[in-house]
Amino acid sequence: MHVLIVHNAVIPVFTYGGTERVVWNLGRKLVELGHRVTFLVPEGSQCDFAPLLPLQSDRPWHEQVPRDVDLVHFHFDPRLSDAGALGTPFVFTEHGNAHRARPLPRNTIFLSGDHAARYGSTEFVHNGLDWSTYGGVDFTRPRTYAHFLGKGSWPVKNLAGAIAVARRARVELEVLGAGRFSFRRSVRMTLSRRVRFHGMVGGREKSALLNGSRGIVFPVRWHEPFGLAVIESLYFGCPVFATPYGSLPELVPGDCGVLAADASTLAQALSDRTFDARACHAHAVGHFGAEKMAVGYLRCYERVLAGELLNRASPAIRGEARSLPWRG
Repeated sequence: MHVLIVHNAVIPVFTYGGTERVVWNLGRKLVELGHRVTFLVPEGSQCDFAPLLPLQSDRPWHEQVPRDVDLVHFHFDPRLSDAGALGTPFVFTEHGNAHRARPLPRNTIFLSGDHAARYGSTEFVHNGLDWSTYGGVDFTRPRTYAHFLGKGSWPVKNLAGAIAVARRARVELEVLGAGRFSFRRSVRMTLSRRVRFHGMVGGREKSALLNGSRGIVFPVRWHEPFGLAVIESLYFGCPVFATPYGSLPELVPGDCGVLAADASTLAQALSDRTFDARACHAHAVGHFGAEKMAVGYLRCYERVLAGELLNRASPAIRGEARSLPWRG
């Protein structure tokens, strides 16, 4: 099968960039499984396992799809109807939460069961990562601090809530994904020396920080579509202390963390509860690997190539996805 993967951001990424990391891992794994992949991505991208075509936003989609492509996989909304405007079968993965209820293509795939249900769908494929690129996990290293991992400038990620949890638990917090000063809010996040900011980190620095953490504090205030930060943390043996929103109950079983919408409950769990780091690691490896994701998408591809529409009606978001309750 020849799959054209389309994304509107440069690949690969080495620090922040969750969707780009998923797109890269999916393409590589499809090739390893014997399929042919071409990427249609912005100039500046590089790839050693699949050819690249330059994405041109001013050209119609049908002019950018090679004739020998069997299926196109968009990772941002192509704004196409289901009426054959492309001329080639396609699927679209919705990676976020729409701000308004606009109908999506009927071959839309979501990232979790909760994510799909909030759009009136049942079609989803969990994200997966290539764990071989993350290096080993040091289960013998003392774990003396907690961490936050995410784009801290996004209010829905609730970095302030994570800081409050760590402060109540009297645990030092390493913040990966934000600086101490937030230009969006024009304020300092905190002056505490017990909170250290590392900005956007990746590679060995990120792995080293996660290898020394006793858990991720992730009190998001939106329905998290998936949560790559959660499965990355689990891979490194870190339990999850988060809100019970969106996909998080699907990702975090009871022996891998605590979910609650208030700082006091999460702080007490972070301070008092112990979890098996090896069990957290095994859960991530067993459920959220790149091959499992690729196989899930292949099943969707085959259904579409057989003439099936994945959703009976055009999915559209339902209800409020942001500003969810949090008691700090």
